[in-house]
Amino acid sequence: MLTLGGLGFLLACVFGSFIASGGAIGPLIASMPFELLSILGAAVGAFLMANSMSDVKHTAAGFKKVLKGPAFRKADYLELLSLLYYFVKLASSRGAMALEPHIEKPDESPAFAAFPKIRDNHHASVMICDYLRMVGMNADDPHQLDDIMARELKKTLHEELHPSHALQTMSDALPALGIVAAVLGVIKTMSKISEPPAVLGEMIGGALVGTFLGVLLAYGVAAPIAARMRSVVIEESKFFELIRAVLVAHLHGNPPQISIESGRKMVPNSQMPSFVELEEAVQNLSIP
Repeated sequence: MLTLGGLGFLLACVFGSFIASGGAIGPLIASMPFELLSILGAAVGAFLMANSMSDVKHTAAGFKKVLKGPAFRKADYLELLSLLYYFVKLASSRGAMALEPHIEKPDESPAFAAFPKIRDNHHASVMICDYLRMVGMNADDPHQLDDIMARELKKTLHEELHPSHALQTMSDALPALGIVAAVLGVIKTMSKISEPPAVLGEMIGGALVGTFLGVLLAYGVAAPIAARMRSVVIEESKFFELIRAVLVAHLHGNPPQISIESGRKMVPNSQMPSFVELEEAVQNLSIP
């Protein structure tokens, strides 16, 4: 909602100052629909040319991230740390094979059932199960596993950042598309060169609306949305970096408490539970 509030404040300041300083809003409003059609139509067309249908859908989903913000809160990080604590403690006390009932059928696992949001997050649950399965297959070299997880997370982050990069590219093109719309307006004006100065002035003003809208949409709308989309994706990636940190620390031979503390340090500062909060969560852990 902060994004929508910022957009409203931006538009109020830009158009409000124009009106307050004596600007005539009539010509601006009269020209705006046609200029917007030209600029936004060209921008959307170029976006479709440059991206696959999967990327287009991914970008549309990215707008939800912009409005809702990161999907994970402190409670989610506490749940993930608690679940991982249960798994590494079970593996430490009974061996990696004791994890098999949980990782082979996570939908039937009482451990995953205690944390349904993690179970229902396909990426998180698959990542946990896949790498614990590898540990059970004697792939227990912490350096090797760390390298594999790092490459997967880098690949995933690159794919998740594509919508923000695509939107930023469109933002960079909008000022030029605004000039295209303005040039079309100038061509239209020159075809009416015999008209009185008052008419020509209004037509020139309408042509300049294209340049104005191109710059405003680029730096006042598209670029901030792309930046917000990028920051949300990067923050959400810490949820999965946490899994990597805990499992690698476990394979290094650390006790469960130290392993999850390594994971806690990966949580964004605004959502990071305290040491005491995490300790209370794992102490109150009740999994059948």
